[in-house]
Amino acid sequence: MAEPVVAAILQQLATIIDREVREGVKLVVGVEKEVRRLSSNLSAIEAVLEDAEKKQLKDAAVKDWLAKLKEISYDMDNLVDEWNTAITKKQIASGENAPLHGKVLSSILRPCVSLAHSCFRYGIARKIKEMDERLSVIAVEKDRFNFSHIRGAEEPERLRTTSFFDESEVRGRDGEKALVLTELLSGSQSPSQPYIMSVVGMGGIGKTTLAQLVYNDKEVIRYFDRRIWVCVSDPFDEVKVAKAILQSLNGDSPNYTEFETILVKIHEAIVGNKFLLILDDVWTEDRARWEPLHHCLKCGAQGSRILVTTRKETVALMMETNYRVTLESLSEKDCWSLFGRIAFFGRRDEERESLEDVGKEIVKKCKGLPLAAKTLGSLLRFKRTREEWQSVMNSELWELEEAEKGIFPPLLLSYYDLPSTLRRCFSYCAVFPKDYKIEKDRLIKLWMAQGYIRPRGSQRVDIVAQEYFDHLAMRSFFQDFEKDEEGDIVICKMHDIVHDVAQFLTKNECLLIEVNVRGEPKLNLCFQKACHSTMILPSGAPFLVSPYDGKKLRSLLLQFIGRPSISAEALHDLFDQLTCLRALDLHDSLIEELPREIGKLRHLRFLDLSYNVKLKVLPESLCDLCNLQSLNISGCNYLKSLPCGIGKLINLRFIDNSQTVHLSFIPQGIGRLTSLQRLTMFFVTGKGKKHGASTLADLKYLNHLQGTLQIGGLGNVANVAEAKKAELLSKKYLAKLQLSFDGKEANSRMIHDSKLLEALEPPPDLKCLSIQFNEGKIVSPNWMMSLAKLKELKLIQCNNCEHLPPLGKLLSLESLVVSGIRRVKNVGIEFLGIKVDGAANNPSIVAFPNLKLLKFGYMDEWQEWDFRSH
Repeated sequence: MAEPVVAAILQQLATIIDREVREGVKLVVGVEKEVRRLSSNLSAIEAVLEDAEKKQLKDAAVKDWLAKLKEISYDMDNLVDEWNTAITKKQIASGENAPLHGKVLSSILRPCVSLAHSCFRYGIARKIKEMDERLSVIAVEKDRFNFSHIRGAEEPERLRTTSFFDESEVRGRDGEKALVLTELLSGSQSPSQPYIMSVVGMGGIGKTTLAQLVYNDKEVIRYFDRRIWVCVSDPFDEVKVAKAILQSLNGDSPNYTEFETILVKIHEAIVGNKFLLILDDVWTEDRARWEPLHHCLKCGAQGSRILVTTRKETVALMMETNYRVTLESLSEKDCWSLFGRIAFFGRRDEERESLEDVGKEIVKKCKGLPLAAKTLGSLLRFKRTREEWQSVMNSELWELEEAEKGIFPPLLLSYYDLPSTLRRCFSYCAVFPKDYKIEKDRLIKLWMAQGYIRPRGSQRVDIVAQEYFDHLAMRSFFQDFEKDEEGDIVICKMHDIVHDVAQFLTKNECLLIEVNVRGEPKLNLCFQKACHSTMILPSGAPFLVSPYDGKKLRSLLLQFIGRPSISAEALHDLFDQLTCLRALDLHDSLIEELPREIGKLRHLRFLDLSYNVKLKVLPESLCDLCNLQSLNISGCNYLKSLPCGIGKLINLRFIDNSQTVHLSFIPQGIGRLTSLQRLTMFFVTGKGKKHGASTLADLKYLNHLQGTLQIGGLGNVANVAEAKKAELLSKKYLAKLQLSFDGKEANSRMIHDSKLLEALEPPPDLKCLSIQFNEGKIVSPNWMMSLAKLKELKLIQCNNCEHLPPLGKLLSLESLVVSGIRRVKNVGIEFLGIKVDGAANNPSIVAFPNLKLLKFGYMDEWQEWDFRSH
């Protein structure tokens, strides 16, 4: 877990030195030497970190060494980020990122900035020397542990599975067994034999048990000529797997060494036979390793089957699975039965009855995971007293030594199979409470705020972050997915025991703090070294920071039970103390005022102020947060403007300002934020309004915008040339666009709005379009019919429109809403996009071929619906 932090520090150090050199700045005497030595020590430590993180499971001294390394790594990360921030602010102040009208002012400020920066570099030099001395001690200590430089040198032991088991010990899985048996014994075929089936699920969920159940079923034994069981595991050695198959077929262990020879012998043994091959515990996603064996197995008789068990959905895809079963958790009833068979074995009835209520609470911890039920059952089998059982009930699983030895190792195999960057992303999820609904978009932003996403070359950070999430989801680290209409995951959960593993890996680094109504935390652990925390406050509880002394917090996520409010004084204390924060979530906390001290949070990347319905103003000091990446002010209904200096937030990528109905002032500086990927709502202020308001031209360079963009106040645009300057056509990542022609500044609205709409041509891949309050006679710009991927279209309150466009030509359209088009009197065949020269009788022409929803409303003058051909 320390590995990604160390790697990030090395990368930042190299970048900073490069920036200083490019600026022609001579580093303080000795600093470059200290930085080189610091980097050298970090590189030496990074080389052995993977081995160290695996050895900590068995060696407390290694665990302690890693804890010290992690602490100094975070301190160094803060220092390097502070250095980087100072350089960025110097660039902003010197005018490198300022608009032209700021150049004169910046030239006056430049000498002061230069002097301040020189003093700052001396301070950095002193801190770097201190860090170097601390790290040197840790670097020396590492040598006594004899860490290996070979990645993957040590990991939890992998158990070898067999086909033998006792069916009487199995609980549940009757439904899954029936499904798999039906598919095994049916005549279903694939274009290329044999038919491949996969059982996918998290570690310990019972995949091997299900495979054993079907492998030993009497019908299966009769149906197949040959049955073969191979435990594949990792690493995937195709020669060993092939030898195991051949040994199972021939009953001996030939001393063949050539892969080709082994495959020939397998081919001879199965040709014309109907076989079942179980490949248990497959991890490899490398198709090149699988293909030779797959081709060899195609000579079996019709009806042959390969059944694969795996934790990774990507394995099932790689093997071109024809039928897949995703194994879910056991029911609580089955889990209790499995637990009770072990825990109550040999006990008297009265003893069992006295422990049942406690036992059922313990079983709830298992959350349907058979491995957990068996492990805890075995633990409690030898605990005789109720007090001992209650002790287990009141403990977190990650605190139990037995869980560390019995439950976690199989799950840790999945963890160590991940690249180091993904490990850190996974373990961060320990910051959330159990059974928490995790919003994918929010999680990705939090990862980005912590610097966990490491793109290569010109890769987009958001694309890489999405790939990270997908990798974790396809490896069974997440579950209970909720998806949008496009089939993309938007919300997920973590299984409680997977969450326990994350907590076990992070220990006191990620803490959940519950505060009672008196403002006292329910916390026995030291909070001083915590890095990430979710704090749960009930209604009426005061928000206090000082008693927790969490000065090293990098994430603070607040959750409220009820609707308490945070005072300005409490926020002042928070901003004054928790200056290491990278992520701060203050959503739905009834904040009335955001203190100017928020500008002290110089490391802050993620700020969620959403649904603070009393918040009216954002302080200008917010614009001092030059590292800020994500600002969420959605649902802040009474917020009227963004701060004028927002153009200084040059690293800002996301502004979510949806449902901010009174936000009518967007400053001109918004046009400088060329990294913006989301700006939910953009409002054009009319002439004579607040000085410094943005215009449509400020959208020109925001070509990374994606998702949804709502442009309001278009009725205030007096010049069509201004609309062309927005260059919406270049916003190729936009999926949804809403054009609202509210506002009353422009003259001759009827003609003007039509021309304005024509100038606002969107990107051709747009999926959703809404046009509102347009006063033109025809709401049909030339570009509309070129939107070949448009799925949803809304035409709302276009009061002067007399004729509907030929929307039937939009072949991808699935939803069409027409409302408030009050002057339309007739809807005829032209609406379908079909010519009236007889082509309407051509059965090959289909209007609206994909339309699923058609809705008309408030069509006051509509008299006729005539689709007859003329």
